[in-house]
Amino acid sequence: MRGGSVALAVGALALGLGLAGCAAGPTAGVPASSGEAPAGAVERVTAERVLKVTSVHEETGMTLLEGPVFLDDGRLHLVDVTAPAGEPKVLAVDVATREVDAVYTDEVGAYTSAQVSPYDGRLYLTDYAGGRIVSTTPDGTDPRVVAEGRVKGRAMHPDDLTFDDDGHLYVTDSSPVAYPAGTADGRVLRFDRDTGRPTVLAANLPNPNGISLDLDGGALWVSLLDANRIDRLVLDETGTAVTAGHTAIQVDGGVAQTDSNAVDAAGNLYQGMHGIPEIRVYGPDGTHLTTVSVPDGHEGLLSATNVAIRPGTTDAYVTVSGPAGGFVYRFDALAQGVRQSNGG
Repeated sequence: MRGGSVALAVGALALGLGLAGCAAGPTAGVPASSGEAPAGAVERVTAERVLKVTSVHEETGMTLLEGPVFLDDGRLHLVDVTAPAGEPKVLAVDVATREVDAVYTDEVGAYTSAQVSPYDGRLYLTDYAGGRIVSTTPDGTDPRVVAEGRVKGRAMHPDDLTFDDDGHLYVTDSSPVAYPAGTADGRVLRFDRDTGRPTVLAANLPNPNGISLDLDGGALWVSLLDANRIDRLVLDETGTAVTAGHTAIQVDGGVAQTDSNAVDAAGNLYQGMHGIPEIRVYGPDGTHLTTVSVPDGHEGLLSATNVAIRPGTTDAYVTVSGPAGGFVYRFDALAQGVRQSNGG
């Protein structure tokens, strides 16, 4: 979810969403691309448009696509964060035929990410507005509330999520910082697969958003929307505590902010941006390798929130949104997709 401290009035939903990572485009005048890279800069890659998935909703005044994830049926599932009650909140896209089907909706949720559990095969969704984590079957039936309410003293605002190989759930619990004097109190949470018990892995963070495990599962990459940085949190062998952490990558975002992220089979980190439709790609050591942008002339696009790389291939698909609508774009990833680059 994007947007930092921007309050997102979601029309008929009557939601004042300070969508940390799901914001309503604070940069309406920003062009669709940041322009030509200067000599000596990192490589720039232009993604191709696959299809338009959604239009701006009259009730909420916007559309915002997030959480792309390929399911076993081969379709790219994604969420529309600002879809009003009754409109599709999870959609499935056949990227070959360009067909779009509704998968799930409800009356209250504002869903910001999606990923399939390696343990039970269900689709897990973060409901930022409702402070819940919900799971459904792959076809959108049998919704269950996995977690909700207060966690360790305060209400939860789950933004992005990821799983380890055993099915334990890691979540960014966002909290926008009210500048200039606000207190950073975002968190990273872990939910035990069997008991559902939450553990606070990190606290006092400036609006955590994206979250992915590295290749060996021993550390988390966590992007911080209100700081334009990506932290690396090293976990103990049980995954229940952080043994070390530091700011690994400082992102020169300008008018944009760090959104969701994903990790490919070579350990490269794909960092979505809100405020400009770009994906920044960093090597496992933090080197900025590539910037992926939309073609010149594709106006009305303000974010590239996340990327899914089809597992076992280098076919990468990006959720891109703005006043022009919600779109899926495609580019060639630097390495093949794995579970950590499929959802979140």
